[in-house]
Amino acid sequence: MEKAFSLRKIAEYVGGKLVGDSSPLISGIAPLEEAGDGELSFADRRYRCLIRTTRATALILPPDLRDEFPGPRILSPDPYLAFQRAMVLFYGPYTELPRGVHRTAVIGDGVVLGAQVSIGPYAVVEERCEIGDRVYIGAGCYIGPRCKIGPKSRIYPHVVLYPDVEVGRGVIIHSGTVIGPDGFGFAFDGTQYHKVPQVGKVVIEDEVEIGAQVAVDRATLGCTVIGKGTKIDNLVQVAHNVVIGPHTVIAGQAGISGSTRIGAYVQVGGQAGFRDHIKVGDRARVAAQAGVTKSIPSEAQVSGYPA
Repeated sequence: MEKAFSLRKIAEYVGGKLVGDSSPLISGIAPLEEAGDGELSFADRRYRCLIRTTRATALILPPDLRDEFPGPRILSPDPYLAFQRAMVLFYGPYTELPRGVHRTAVIGDGVVLGAQVSIGPYAVVEERCEIGDRVYIGAGCYIGPRCKIGPKSRIYPHVVLYPDVEVGRGVIIHSGTVIGPDGFGFAFDGTQYHKVPQVGKVVIEDEVEIGAQVAVDRATLGCTVIGKGTKIDNLVQVAHNVVIGPHTVIAGQAGISGSTRIGAYVQVGGQAGFRDHIKVGDRARVAAQAGVTKSIPSEAQVSGYPA
């Protein structure tokens, strides 16, 4: 059934201020240049030129753009955050997924499955894993021995969790990602390299989201840690014994070398690279393609090479 909400209801839900006619019903959300009758969109200063030409019924706008649009406006100091809340109102936080264990899934001895777990076709869950309530494990996933996955987490098709990986509550891991392979550790004797056993593990804390084709290596000893609420884009490399603090964002193709520590609320641009054994302070900002060769203090902004 199609949902429709009053503008007053939407404004209350997103925490904005409604200006103008409150009578139109909104049945969907669309981009500025595509929105039409009965649809809501949002804009900030970057899209100012599109505000006067949009056919949307209503817009979410910052207060300083309130006069740019003649129709109903929901004013918010952070239009993008208000847009996110509107999206949740209309579409829910996640797409709906199937429930139940497919007949072709392989479940090992001693596995503990919570309530309403979904395990897709040809997925493998090895022995002594603990799978929390309402976890989704997509088709073709491999969950190694003794892994733990917290409630309401989503493991999309063809994800691999090596043994002993711990995944918290509400985590999302997208297709093709590999968690827990051996770290890149080799000792050189002057003639050849000798593999250092990688016997640590990976801990993914609550509400982390990891994009597609990401690699997070297990620790040599101890833990590689991805902190609570951190978001990692596609094609990122996280090496052994890296510790990433809570609520950090890392854009695509970034690489973090072994034993580096990234603080809380750090922003990392695409293709940025970090050398090993350095520290990046809380709320630092690292520009795209920066080559970080030394530790960075909290709230610093760095770019280029060497950064």
